[in-house]
Amino acid sequence: MLAPLLLIWPISVALTWLVAQGIASRPYDRELGEMARSLGLQVAAAEAPTRGRDRYALAPEAAALLRADASDTVFYQVLGLRGELLSGDATLPIPAEDVPPVPWELHFRDDEVGADAVRVAYLWVAPETSVPGQAVATKTMLVQVAETLGKRARLTNEIIKGVILPQFVILPLAVLLVWLALARGIAPLNELQRRIRSRDSSDLSPIDEQRVPDEVAPLVQAINDLLARLDSSMSRQKHFLADAAHQLKTPLAGLRTQAELIQREIDAGRASPEEMKRSLAQIARASERAAHMVNQLLSMARAEDAEQGMQREPLNLAEIAIDTVRDFVPRALERRIDLGYDGVLPDGSRLRVQGQPVLLGELIRNLVDNALLYTPAGGVVTVRVVEDPFGQVVVLQVEDTGPGIAPGEREKVFQPFYRSLGSGVEGSGLGLAIVREIVQQHDAELTLDDTRVRRAAGGESPDGQGPGARFTIRFAAGMPAAE
Repeated sequence: MLAPLLLIWPISVALTWLVAQGIASRPYDRELGEMARSLGLQVAAAEAPTRGRDRYALAPEAAALLRADASDTVFYQVLGLRGELLSGDATLPIPAEDVPPVPWELHFRDDEVGADAVRVAYLWVAPETSVPGQAVATKTMLVQVAETLGKRARLTNEIIKGVILPQFVILPLAVLLVWLALARGIAPLNELQRRIRSRDSSDLSPIDEQRVPDEVAPLVQAINDLLARLDSSMSRQKHFLADAAHQLKTPLAGLRTQAELIQREIDAGRASPEEMKRSLAQIARASERAAHMVNQLLSMARAEDAEQGMQREPLNLAEIAIDTVRDFVPRALERRIDLGYDGVLPDGSRLRVQGQPVLLGELIRNLVDNALLYTPAGGVVTVRVVEDPFGQVVVLQVEDTGPGIAPGEREKVFQPFYRSLGSGVEGSGLGLAIVREIVQQHDAELTLDDTRVRRAAGGESPDGQGPGARFTIRFAAGMPAAE
């Protein structure tokens, strides 16, 4: 704040000088104008038996009185009807021709007499009119009175001194007051900075808002909101890592147990080829579960990466769905499940979804994997993409004829590592959690209900298929595809 004060001070001095000049000129202009008007009245009223130069010449006493000024030099001039000098100083310049001669109208101008700058008051006088304001004459005489600028300069300097000298006291005092006020006002901010710097990196508790200045209270509230969200995110990550470590213990422990068992059998010489095959098969299943768990953990981490989720582009959802279904066909044939796609074809799709291609592929992959995992042999899994061009919505559905999900568990199944009891299906419990995370990042809407496929009136369907589950995701569509 010191720099603006130092910049404003010389500007204030310049403005004060301009104002002081105007203030100093006004009283002296009035005095000079009265002298010129008085001289004009004397000239207009002058009467003598003879005409010519002597008729308008001032008496020596009047001329001496007009020039009586101890500070400045006064000049006067009277010009006749034809512009001839009747009295006064011939060196006084005449006014410019662009000024119209209006009788008895007083004018002022700045001019020079020799090397001296002067202030001139002048007016035109009609000799036929003895009283101002009566009939205007066709010819006029010029009367001018001028004086040098000594008194005006001295008064201007006195005004400037009276204004500027107090500023030499006021300005340092203002700087001192500003310094003290800012130091006092910033002290609470310094205390707030000290408290924040002294915090431990693991301390995410909110900052005490009662001990902060009112001006930064909204900032502290925003920081507290950020700390709360960061604490919630870190708590979820810690909980997730703890669950992941617990879930990985089972397959890794199984691998180690089977390996130690087969090693003891071999050392004891009791390992038959059939027992070794069974042990190796169990090791293979345990390693497969561990690999699946690791892949799901990596998918979950990728789904939670908000920066990757923001890298969106126009995508054909039908094309991604068909490619994903094609990848799962061998697994569906192995389990004797009818896996198919039903919906708009890629070349017939007109709407595009703004999304991240890897994450959307992971979303469909987890839904199909979950459906194949819970659908019994002989069941049906269908992936469907439907477009609503009027509502600008693209709908993705994955439905199966499995046992379905009870209404009380439909919210829990989206939690990491949650698996329904009594399902008899091995899994990581991460697939649907990944699905919900990706749906949230794409601002889509996810619903879960029963398919009710071929339900009989008395309960289960004739072929033993369950009520099934249908996952429906609605995406906001972007611009239509180019024709």
